[in-house]
Amino acid sequence: MKGLSKDRLWSIAVLTPSIILIAVFVYGFIARSVYVSMTDWGNDPAQALAENPVIRWVGLANYSELFSGFLQGRFRQELVSTIFFTVFFILGCLGLGLGLALILDRNPRGEGLWRTIFLFPMSLSFIVTGTIWRWMLQPQGGVNQAPTLLGAPPSTFGWLSSQDAVLKFDWNLLPLITASVVGIVLIVLAVQALRAGDRRRTLVAGLCAALLLVWAVFIGPNVKMLPAPELHGFNLALIGIIIAAVWQMSGYTMALYLAGLRGIPEELREAAKVDGASDAGMYRFVVFPLLAPITLSAMIILGHISLKIFDLVYAMAGPDNLSTSVPALNMYLTSFRQNQFSLGAAIGTVLLILVAFIIVPYLVSQFRQQEGHA
Repeated sequence: MKGLSKDRLWSIAVLTPSIILIAVFVYGFIARSVYVSMTDWGNDPAQALAENPVIRWVGLANYSELFSGFLQGRFRQELVSTIFFTVFFILGCLGLGLGLALILDRNPRGEGLWRTIFLFPMSLSFIVTGTIWRWMLQPQGGVNQAPTLLGAPPSTFGWLSSQDAVLKFDWNLLPLITASVVGIVLIVLAVQALRAGDRRRTLVAGLCAALLLVWAVFIGPNVKMLPAPELHGFNLALIGIIIAAVWQMSGYTMALYLAGLRGIPEELREAAKVDGASDAGMYRFVVFPLLAPITLSAMIILGHISLKIFDLVYAMAGPDNLSTSVPALNMYLTSFRQNQFSLGAAIGTVLLILVAFIIVPYLVSQFRQQEGHA
C-alpha cells in the first residue's frame, strides 16, 4: 500500500461502491437470469410460486423449445418482427433525422423554433407517444378519416390489427440464412483487412467465411429445425408502431447530425467548391464521410432501443395482439402472467445476446481507437 498515492487510494475508495453495486445488481442479476434460463422453474405450475420450489437443471432445453418447439411459434414470429422493426426503425430515424439536419444546417428563418418542434417528441415517454398514436390510428377514426377531407372514402387499413404479412420465409431456412449472412460479412472484413495490410486478420476472416459458406452450400439445406414449414414475415400491423417510433426518435438523430454538420470546418466546404465540386459532390465526398462516426453511434443506440422495445408496443397495441408482439412483451407475459420463469429468462437471455451483438463490436472498436490515439 506504500506504493499507492493518496489520489489513487481516494479514487479506489470512490469507485469501489459503484463497482460493487454494478457487479451485484447488473452482472449478478444477468448471471442469475442465465442460470434460471437453464432450469425448469415454472414448468410445473405447482412449483412455480412455491415457498421452496423444486428446480431442476435442464441445460439448453428452454432455448431448444424457443427455436424449435411446436408451441413457441409466437416467439419465433416476434423475433422476426423485431429484426424487421429494427431495420425499418433505424433507416427511418437516420433518413428523416439527416434530412431535417440538412434543412436546419442552411439556417432557415425561425431555425430555433423548428429545432424545438423537431426535438419535442423525444421529450415524451414511449407510453405517451403510444397513447397518442393509438388514438390517431384507430380503424374508424384518426388517420383513416383523413381522405374524407378531400371528398374520398375513408381508409380501411388496420394499422394495429392487420393480419397480413409480407417478405415471408420458412423458419427452417434460418441456419442457412444466418450462415450465409455471417459468411458475407466475414468476406467484407477480410477484404478490408487485406487492404489495411493485416494478413493475420485476412487469413482468419477468410478461413471462417469459407467454412461457413461451404457449410451453407453442402450441409445447411439439409438442416431442419421444425418437422414442417413455418412461415414468418413482416406483419403490416407493425407499420403504425414503426411510424410512431420514428416520429419520436428522429429528432434525436437530427440533433446528432446537426451537431456534426456544424462541427465541419467551413474551410473544407470552401476548398471543395474551389476544386469544382457541386453541392451534391461536396456532400457525397466531404460531408457524409465526416458524418460516418455519428451514423454509427446513432445506429448503435437506435438498435439497442429497438431490440428491447416494450412500452411503445404495450401502449399502442396491448399485450395480447399477436400481430404486433415483440420478445420483450412475450418475456413479461411468460414470466409474470404464466409464471414460467425459466422460459421467460431464456427469452431475456436471447435479447441480451442480440443487444451484445450490436454493443460489443462497437465498444471494441472504440477501445481500439482510444488505444491508437494514446
